[in-house]
Amino acid sequence: MRKIIAFTNVSVDGYFAGPNGEIDFFKNNDDEVREFTQSQANSSATLIFGHTTYEMMAGFWPTPDAIRNDPVVAGVLNNVPKIVFSKTLKPVKDGPVWKNVRVLHEINREEIARLKDQGSRDFVILGSGTIVQQLANLGLIDEYQLLVHPVILGTGKYLFKGVNRMNLKLLDIRTFGSGKVFLKYGLA
Repeated sequence: MRKIIAFTNVSVDGYFAGPNGEIDFFKNNDDEVREFTQSQANSSATLIFGHTTYEMMAGFWPTPDAIRNDPVVAGVLNNVPKIVFSKTLKPVKDGPVWKNVRVLHEINREEIARLKDQGSRDFVILGSGTIVQQLANLGLIDEYQLLVHPVILGTGKYLFKGVNRMNLKLLDIRTFGSGKVFLKYGLA
C-alpha cells in the first residue's frame, strides 16, 4: 500500500504560514538545508497540493530561474504526477514544463483509500496545511515530516488546527547548523 507523507515547513510554534498566508520565514534555506531538500526530492512520488500551494508551485518551478537555480528539485516537481484538491480549479493541461496534473474537487476518503491501494508511488503533500488537516482527520496520513524553523510567528495559520489527537512515533531527526530541525513521525 502506498503511503501519504505530509512534508511541511513550520515555525517553532507550529504555524505553516503567517496570518495572511505569508511564508517568508522559510524561503531562505542555507546550503546545508538545500542539499538535504534536494536529497529528499523524490521522483517516484505523486505530489498532493491544495489550490493555493498548487498556484504558488506552478507559478515558480517551471520558470527558467527555478530550473537554473535548483535544477534537481525543479526537475522532480515539474515532471512527477500531481493531485490538486480544489473546489474551483478547472482541469489543467500539460504545459511544456509543468506536467501531469489531476484536479480533484473534493476529498473523498474512499477514493483516496483506493488510490493508496493502486500503484507503487507514495504520495507527498507539500505544504497545503488545510489539506494536511483534512487528511489527518480522515486517518489517511501515514507519515509527518516537519522542517521546523527557528522562529516564533506568534500568529498565523496553525498546521494542526482542528486535527484530532493522534499518537506518533519518532522515525528520524536531523539538526542543521542554522538551527532548523527535520522531524519525521509515523503513526504509533
